[in-house]
Amino acid sequence: MKYDGGCLCGQTRYTVIGDPIRVLYCHCNDCKKQTSAPYSVVASYAKEQITFQSSNFLKKYHSVGDSGSPVKRSFCGQCGSPIFSEIEAAPDVIIVKAGTFDDASWLKPSMEIYTKDKLKCAQIDPSIDSFPGPRPR
Repeated sequence: MKYDGGCLCGQTRYTVIGDPIRVLYCHCNDCKKQTSAPYSVVASYAKEQITFQSSNFLKKYHSVGDSGSPVKRSFCGQCGSPIFSEIEAAPDVIIVKAGTFDDASWLKPSMEIYTKDKLKCAQIDPSIDSFPGPRPR
């Protein structure tokens, strides 16, 4: 499968090839602040699965995750749309913000993480796997 996506203003565009490694809901406070939403839906891919057609405006913000390791959050410097994140614990993986796909109707998250930070208004299907912190390895 091939999926295209990009930012709100169109200055950043990408294509991912193949199925994601995982699709999940993240309730961590950093994702909530970055997206201004009660949770973030993300799809992780091997880095070689993604190609950028245009990324001239891409900027990075570095934060520190619960593990104490850096999290690199990339966003469009023109419109501010969060595009993807990279974590030190998985250096060959890129975590794409699902809202940036041109058509995200195919996404079906299989788990939720950081439920310890979950807002009461964020009701997720109770039949999926749920973890209070990051997904166990």
